[in-house]
Amino acid sequence: MKTKIAVLGAGRWGTHLVRNFASHPDAQLVAVVDSSRERLTQLKERLNLNDNVVLTDNWQSIQSQIECDAVVIATPAVTHYSLIQDALQQGFHVLAEKPLTLDAAECQQLSDLARQQQRQLMVDHTYLFHPAVEQGKAVVQSGCLGELRYGYAARTNLGPVRQDVDALWDLAIHDIAIFNTWLGEQPVQVQAMGRVWLQRQEGSVGAGLTDNVTPPALLKEQDLADFVYVILTYPTGFQAYIHLCWLNPDKQRRLGVVGSQGTLIFDEMQNDAPLTLQHGYFQQSGDVFTPAGLRQEVIEIERREPLAQVCDRFLQSIRDNQPVSVSSGWVAAQLVNILSCLSQSLQQGGTPIKVPQLAE
Repeated sequence: MKTKIAVLGAGRWGTHLVRNFASHPDAQLVAVVDSSRERLTQLKERLNLNDNVVLTDNWQSIQSQIECDAVVIATPAVTHYSLIQDALQQGFHVLAEKPLTLDAAECQQLSDLARQQQRQLMVDHTYLFHPAVEQGKAVVQSGCLGELRYGYAARTNLGPVRQDVDALWDLAIHDIAIFNTWLGEQPVQVQAMGRVWLQRQEGSVGAGLTDNVTPPALLKEQDLADFVYVILTYPTGFQAYIHLCWLNPDKQRRLGVVGSQGTLIFDEMQNDAPLTLQHGYFQQSGDVFTPAGLRQEVIEIERREPLAQVCDRFLQSIRDNQPVSVSSGWVAAQLVNILSCLSQSLQQGGTPIKVPQLAE
């Protein structure tokens, strides 16, 4: 029997979710909800949706009129808590776009509610289902990199610019999730520094500064940072450095883990070989350090769409009545907890913030 799916939100990412569920052999798309009627019409034409799919701008009005098993939420993050809470209370399984909410305590409440309702709550942390990330975890944990030293990542592009969250909340969650997965641990301390050019609120501290730039110490909660630099410190002492920006036309999607014997690189822009292992180490003779063992190894990965894997795992979790541990509400709460600490550091001009441990 097919799982009946309603998708709330038909924006850029919601469109991809609609496409995947509309074509999945185990799913039946029953409704798409969006505030824009024009967008719904365009979506139906572009994806050639069945006439039986209800297209509406009012979710509440159709809940009692359709048969539905699960709700997929791809709306702005500020709307997630109330929509997910309502869906779970109505008895629906839920797949939510990241972040689950903007508050770790709310994430935990929703996870508890899902357990109480015996419904599955999964978060669309798409990169955790990317074959390069899955294979990269095995490489890092094999020990072939030697002693792990540090990590780095860059996630930049010219847009899309969001109005509900800043570049930190929009972009950092991907790289934090990958580092956590590859290392098998959570950061214990974080730092963040940033700049605002495009969306500084009128009347906030720093408004009117020359060149329209806000110094890190003057960043306020309502300001949406366009550029953020993040430092994550893990229990082992390993540190990861992340560069985030949505107004840089130099598009980068690159992450690396550096060890004493080489560096593992996930570069999403390299379609033919996104995962590579750059071997290399130093040979020491007295005070002289000489590079040795330099060679590049392409790590073979399966070719599949990560979002398709997300949708497939969500449907499987419903059939098996088992949570998807790699992207559960609990995992989402941990990531939101880290982002909240980074926001605190950002507003304090880069002050190191200890990350409190969440009680599961």
